[in-house]
Amino acid sequence: AAFAELLTSAAASLASSPVRSQSCVRLPARGRLFVTGDIHDNTAHLEAAIRGARLGASRDHHLVLQELIHGEGAWSGVDMSHRILARVAGLVLAHPGQVHPVLANHEIAQCRGHAIQKGGADCTAAFDRGLGEAFGADAPLAARAVARFIHAMPLAVVCANGALVAHSLPSPSMMRYFDVRVLERPLFDEDFDPPLGAAFLMTWGRSHGAAAPAGGPMLESLARDWGVRAFIVGHEPAPDGAAFRAPNMVILNTGHAEGRVIDLDLASPCPSAEALASSSIPIVAYLDDTG
Repeated sequence: AAFAELLTSAAASLASSPVRSQSCVRLPARGRLFVTGDIHDNTAHLEAAIRGARLGASRDHHLVLQELIHGEGAWSGVDMSHRILARVAGLVLAHPGQVHPVLANHEIAQCRGHAIQKGGADCTAAFDRGLGEAFGADAPLAARAVARFIHAMPLAVVCANGALVAHSLPSPSMMRYFDVRVLERPLFDEDFDPPLGAAFLMTWGRSHGAAAPAGGPMLESLARDWGVRAFIVGHEPAPDGAAFRAPNMVILNTGHAEGRVIDLDLASPCPSAEALASSSIPIVAYLDDTG
């Protein structure tokens, strides 16, 4: 009951956030934004990101988190990454309007009951087994709270300085099915489901950038439609922690040993995606002495 109440309260906080606008968060041109890539239950790197964001220093300091669940525990058959959701839910409540967990494909798969494979394991089933071990007969209550929290997450964080943070963008081959106005409206139930839900398409998309067929023009077109200069996403592998995809995308990963983050000045015009990638910071810079 305590777990369910925590996640339900955090879901309400996300939905009523002063910077929430329909399915996205919109941040003004002041303060700082600390951006992570995929975390996948790396709690040490999550805590490092929280330190780096310095949320208590100013109400205009913001933290974007993505793909929190389905860590290495999934490969052993029991994934306890619901605990990282509880940690983030507490953070949302402690710093209302400053902490922004964005929708990612693993979270959507979990709350919608879609099987998802990683490392040869069924992550969704492993997460469900973790809920069973932690909560016993109350696991369905916990699962419903997880779904409420995930459904309340924004699809993107759009900054007045020209940056947009999302887990991914639609694949170029699927753009003809994508509702480009999704950020201007609330998300509906069907947006979360395959094959053509807007949230599904946006969090599962791959093959972006100038090297992919139609990738470059698609990114340029979407940037014009949404009035942004650079996209910061996760989802795809970034072995060095950050990778540039021409003309305007940064792929960021925070969960592995080479993980990186971006510390963005919201009061200044957003740098180019290439500059953002090159100025990204190793997450180990924010680890404490025991990390």
